[in-house]
Amino acid sequence: MRSIIHPSILSGTLQIPASKSYMQRACAAAFIKKGKSIIYNAGDSKDDEASLNIIEQLGAKINRQKKVVHIDCNAATPIQSIIHCGESGLSSRMFTPIASLSSNSVQIAGSGSLLKRPFSFFENIFPALNVQIQSNKGLLPLTVQGPLIPNDILIDGYLSSQYITGFLMAFSAANASDKTIVVNNVTSKPYIDMTLDVMKKFGLKTPENNQYQEFYFRKKQVEANTKLVEYSIEADWSSASFIIVAAAIAGTIVLKGLNKNSYQADKILLSVLESANIDFNFRNEDLVVNESKIQPFSFDARECPDLFPPLVVLASYAKGISKIKGVHRLLFKESNRAEALQKEFNKLGVEIKVENDEMIIIGTGKIKEGLVHSHSDHRIAMACSIAALKAEGKIIVEESEAINKSYPDFFKHLINLGANVSLNK
Repeated sequence: MRSIIHPSILSGTLQIPASKSYMQRACAAAFIKKGKSIIYNAGDSKDDEASLNIIEQLGAKINRQKKVVHIDCNAATPIQSIIHCGESGLSSRMFTPIASLSSNSVQIAGSGSLLKRPFSFFENIFPALNVQIQSNKGLLPLTVQGPLIPNDILIDGYLSSQYITGFLMAFSAANASDKTIVVNNVTSKPYIDMTLDVMKKFGLKTPENNQYQEFYFRKKQVEANTKLVEYSIEADWSSASFIIVAAAIAGTIVLKGLNKNSYQADKILLSVLESANIDFNFRNEDLVVNESKIQPFSFDARECPDLFPPLVVLASYAKGISKIKGVHRLLFKESNRAEALQKEFNKLGVEIKVENDEMIIIGTGKIKEGLVHSHSDHRIAMACSIAALKAEGKIIVEESEAINKSYPDFFKHLINLGANVSLNK
């Protein structure tokens, strides 16, 4: 799909979609819990659907009625020998340890950019957990066969906290007793907090967190929670970040549904707004963001790398030099986001440099019209689209259907807020 976005003035109120990070974790927790769960405000992105499909392939019964999903799981016996994770990095990393709880051989498959992401991590860990593994030279597809037996393990968390999430869930499901997951070089601590929060809400055995360096499962055995769990997915700060930046550039928007006390890492965007002199405030439970004279800023995004794309847009419209740390976290996303952001924003007249682990954006307050490409990356597609809202002319985004991975209503919402957008399929 090719999207054409013209400079526009935005205004209105928007209900932010459900958090896919919470939705996917809730699917995993509901599967592990056993018995019945009801998820309210369920998301409908491709990543959300991937998680629901995975637990169904692993043996759960799913009944979806619009935004409400009923999940019934009584046995961790896969009904299919292949589970497909689509392009979801979280699903693939989280459900691989969960799938290895079974004594059946299960293949973990994916598509698109996920096929290029490294998975050799599991080859170093699984032998200590009674899990056999075969990979495609460190890439998908993987084949695992358990049953996983918890043991003391050491994990390098430098690449992603999503692996940690997978093992925390799997150890809980296996009723780990007097076992410790030790983590070096931990990253994205808020996402670990999110995982532990979901585990508690679903009544799962949850480890003690020793400053994110050790996760200890006590010796006490815990009976499986078979009581009905009803869980509501909160609004997504990651999706909201693009709308917030859009407002700061081109209008006034009221964002509904955001939890200002959320564990979500991208909530820290609020601190960047303050640094960049953005006019925003909470009105009761709603976040109101107004068009502002944007100031250059510096920010450490190592704990929240998904903020890089919208923040590059914000920095582009500031007059001066902005700096964002954590470039190494961008290398194995749906694209190499460091390269993608440099390439596409250079087409729009924005100079971006990378020095060591820092991205330097030389903002002029202006963006040229142009033709850009999403690199099949949902966040690159959305960043380029909101960059157009105050550009010198229209911006055309090729392969903009990439938004479906996380925010399928993105263009619909922009149009409802007053953006001049044409979609050519």
